[in-house]
Amino acid sequence: MKDTKYVYGPVPSRRLGISLGISPIPKKTCNYSCVYCQLGRTNCMTNTRQMFFTVKEIMDEFDEVLKNDIKFDVITIVGEGEPTLYLGLGEIIDEIHKRSDKPVVVITNGALLYDKQLQSELSKADIVMPTIDGYDKESFRKINRPHGLLNFSQVINGLEDFSEKYQGQLWVEIMLIKDINDDNESLNKYAKMLGRIKYDKLYLNTPVRPPSELDIEAVNHEKMNEAAEFLDGISIDLLESEGFHSEIKDDYEAVLSIIKRHPMNQFEIESFLKLRECINFQELINQLQQDDRVAVINYKGYNTYRLK
Repeated sequence: MKDTKYVYGPVPSRRLGISLGISPIPKKTCNYSCVYCQLGRTNCMTNTRQMFFTVKEIMDEFDEVLKNDIKFDVITIVGEGEPTLYLGLGEIIDEIHKRSDKPVVVITNGALLYDKQLQSELSKADIVMPTIDGYDKESFRKINRPHGLLNFSQVINGLEDFSEKYQGQLWVEIMLIKDINDDNESLNKYAKMLGRIKYDKLYLNTPVRPPSELDIEAVNHEKMNEAAEFLDGISIDLLESEGFHSEIKDDYEAVLSIIKRHPMNQFEIESFLKLRECINFQELINQLQQDDRVAVINYKGYNTYRLK
């Protein structure tokens, strides 16, 4: 299978099993510039929904990928920025349902859930996974660094409203960051906020890949478990994934196709290449180090690779 523009994977998800992803927006197009984002700082900050690409060209590529008869558990609309900014989201979900009986999942920062049209479009998804990191306007600004047209009340009210109407599974995620929102006062504020939202699952995450701001640190396992117990959630930093996958025959091109959207550390790349029975994996890693298209970030004592 040749490299693709919109469809990628399957890749492992700690929450969803093996996910076939669809990215309907240009890279780093978002209405947030979160301090922990693994893709780096947002290049295109916008709060306006647009038809960045036609539904036809995305679905034509999806059709080609399905011809390979690859195995996956879910179809995830997520990509390289905020997918709800794509104006054709509802139509994409409809078209996916025509082609596959796998669950359709939308992973979103939740910023636009106040938009009634978007609420209607998302109602077609089987699972919606919004992130809510701030518990007040100060923490919202500090962690998510939102577009100037967004305010915390609007965002949280939108999530509450959507949660009342949505008939699918709503899985909420909170990103906990050391010394920013992992203290007891913050957890109490999250508990109060979550009490106003109707959700099916709560996941607690912490930055495990190089964040956009390198002074951002992960919360340790003990604290994550304490927070999960207090908020009655699941700490996903402890969940295991099943491994990366690519149908691309060339080992190096396969790695590039993954790190275009899903950064991999040196151990993940080594494991991925060994599963493909690649005998010269160290040469490929050295090649990545020299490739001008690849950003190499040393974080917590190991290298992570992503496309620039």
